[in-house]
Amino acid sequence: MQFIETRGNDGVHPNEVSFSHAILSPIASFGGLYAPSGLPILGLAYLEAHRFSSYKVFCADLMRTLCIDIAPETIEAAVSLYDRFDDAAQPVPVIKVGEGIYVSELYHGPTRAFKDMALQPFGHIFSHLAQSRGEEYLILAATSGDTGPAALETFKNKPGVRVACLYPNNATSDVQRLQMVTEDGSNLKVIGIEGNFDDAQSALKALLGSESFKAKLKEKNILLSAANSVNFGRIIFQIVYHIYSYLELVRQGEINMGEKVYLNVPSGNFGNALGAYYAMRMGLPVQKIIIASNENDVLTRFISYGTYDLRDCSLIATTSPAMDILISSNIERVLFDLFGPQRTREMMHSLERERHYSLSAEEHELLQSIFVADFCTGDEGKSYIKRYFAQGYLMDPHTATCFKAQESCASEGSKTIIYSTAEWTKFSPTIASALTGALGIHDLEALEAIATEGKIAIPAMIKALFDKPIMHATVIDKADIESEILAFI
Repeated sequence: MQFIETRGNDGVHPNEVSFSHAILSPIASFGGLYAPSGLPILGLAYLEAHRFSSYKVFCADLMRTLCIDIAPETIEAAVSLYDRFDDAAQPVPVIKVGEGIYVSELYHGPTRAFKDMALQPFGHIFSHLAQSRGEEYLILAATSGDTGPAALETFKNKPGVRVACLYPNNATSDVQRLQMVTEDGSNLKVIGIEGNFDDAQSALKALLGSESFKAKLKEKNILLSAANSVNFGRIIFQIVYHIYSYLELVRQGEINMGEKVYLNVPSGNFGNALGAYYAMRMGLPVQKIIIASNENDVLTRFISYGTYDLRDCSLIATTSPAMDILISSNIERVLFDLFGPQRTREMMHSLERERHYSLSAEEHELLQSIFVADFCTGDEGKSYIKRYFAQGYLMDPHTATCFKAQESCASEGSKTIIYSTAEWTKFSPTIASALTGALGIHDLEALEAIATEGKIAIPAMIKALFDKPIMHATVIDKADIESEILAFI
């Protein structure tokens, strides 16, 4: 598998790069991203061959099928990290919660969120590449709450790697914040910023594209990369669980091989949805991909009306904070795949300069042949949490947004895989409010209320966070990010 640039080539970058190049240096010409030059069509015979494969076996074989330039033994070691999940034999349970509705639970890893699905193997591969080349990297991560803990966990004390993680102060849950600021790895720096996730992500992309910042790092023999989903090393492992979840429904006898399903994905930076899109492009039988948003509904409006418009938008703090994002980076890879590099560059530059771009009627029709979307308010999300809890299923507020989109977007009699991206423990105040009506309580009190109401135990790894010492207390203005990171290294 080779990679080309979403905004075309500037005559300085290589015209085509390998997977290892794309993950070590993820920003391409004109501030664009790397995307596959082509994807294999798997076909039903390939899916049938893996009908009974374990997650690790299927993941390793898909990496081989994609022909990435990573040694087989390195891939095997990377996928063996799924043994650290709750159930090594089944790291991604798929649970039936209603007629034709199934939840793929992606949060059973060490940080209780779906980012572990990609960052656990990605971290091993990245560190191995750095060591084999005798190089040292600074990895930047910007987080709306879950990428940060997963990135810090996977790179903690790994040789050849230092991590600077940016998070929006007062815009994550207590548990998410504690997962970051209590990390004690000597190669980790966690920085709170006064701003939102878009500010953190914009700072990350600016630094990745800054020649002066790279020059300062080079003086210390340090190279620069990223752990966000701008890095394709994240995306490639997000393709896997979409296909595996489909196969799990075949194994359960809920669908027939070849039967089309909806894939219903909480929005955000669009990496999860992009993995679904690539799985569909590779031949997974998909009716459409449903994009669920919260009150920050820019993606709903884009898919529904064909205009990505931020001119009159400001970020709204919601009960599903990991989705409080206006600029979803991975839309760019979809635009590139559908419309090519020149058109993608035009649209991305228009967004950067004028804060909007519009699709033509033909382009919009093509987009809507693949995606459909809706958004869910916080109160609506709480109602879904309460309703399904009464039926025996406990979900977090991000997963809840999918149930609104399910009702409005999926056709009657169809079958849908909903992707649950975080354990209930990550957003307990919202869930406690939905279940008990309690307002204004903090995470520990909320966790205890839910545990009592649901007669379930608080996971030990979560409860222990509240007694761990704070290792990272830095909170700065976004203008000071570069100097803070340089001081760290």
